[in-house]
Amino acid sequence: MTDLVPFLMFQKRDAAEAMAFYTSLFPGDSVLSEERYGADGPGPEGTIVMAEFTVAGQRVRCSDSFVKHGFDFTPSTSLFVTVDSTDELKRLYEALGEGGGTLMPLDDYGFGPFAWVNDRWGVSWQLSAKG
Repeated sequence: MTDLVPFLMFQKRDAAEAMAFYTSLFPGDSVLSEERYGADGPGPEGTIVMAEFTVAGQRVRCSDSFVKHGFDFTPSTSLFVTVDSTDELKRLYEALGEGGGTLMPLDDYGFGPFAWVNDRWGVSWQLSAKG
């Protein structure tokens, strides 16, 4: 069976913090599995080797990279979330945007209520309401 799961690579040893925050945003989301580095490495002890969790019911994987890369998250790839109400959209916009940055402020751009933010870790989120 072929399987496609979005993957987030964190470079500042904060994958566990981000994963806990993301799973707190939507009812029913949880950490499905996680493996952490031990004292023998190669990554710093306690950081995430590989974890899988759900966000709005979507499986996502993440890790803490102990190798520093010349790239990080970019808005050209984003997580697109559609919610049932503008109240829920506002809640997510505020929660995800806190400590991050706004790419498109919450507004109606001709296709319904929408916002686009980078969260405090640099992950890009497009947020939409059904009307």
